[in-house]
Amino acid sequence: MNETFPFQVEPLPYPYDALEPELCREILEFHHDKHYKTYVDNLNGILADFPKLQDKTLEDLLTHIEDLPETIQTGIRNNGGGVYNHQLYFRCMQGNGFSMPDGELANAIHRDFESFDNFNRVLTNAAIKLFGSGYAWLVWKGGKLSVVTTANQDTPITNSQKPILCIDVWEHAYYLQYQNRRADYVANWFQLINWEYVDTLFQLASQQ
Repeated sequence: MNETFPFQVEPLPYPYDALEPELCREILEFHHDKHYKTYVDNLNGILADFPKLQDKTLEDLLTHIEDLPETIQTGIRNNGGGVYNHQLYFRCMQGNGFSMPDGELANAIHRDFESFDNFNRVLTNAAIKLFGSGYAWLVWKGGKLSVVTTANQDTPITNSQKPILCIDVWEHAYYLQYQNRRADYVANWFQLINWEYVDTLFQLASQQ
């Protein structure tokens, strides 16, 4: 996340069909190549007229939105958040079959949620019950893990929370395959979590 202007469309870390059958190729092509790319293009379009902001990373922009010119604050929140959230979402998945967290991350989940099954229930409920569009997150703050939700393209980093896992519940993330069955999408998404990458984010967050 240390990239600066002009921001680039980050390639998927796996082939378009790598997440099948849980997520079909068509969804990933549409989600990554259309929606995510649009956020990147819009963010670059905004920053093109503000050279003094072009050396700032996504985290710099999103954690100090109130310091930006008022005319672009909403645009940066929506489009910068769209870039940040999509990059994390795509990175947090893999197509190698269901796995479980281990080591310090597994211990932290058991400590803060009592069990992995309970963590699964908490995150699932948050994702299913989120009204409208947004994300459900596993975040680190104040020495513990918690589950939070954000609307639209808002990000937890604006609240000084360190995101380590997220699920996108905008309809474009699942509707082509699941229609209105968000619960089925969320259940199948748990089969795709790249716990090795999530653990990397956890280690970085917990050591700061």
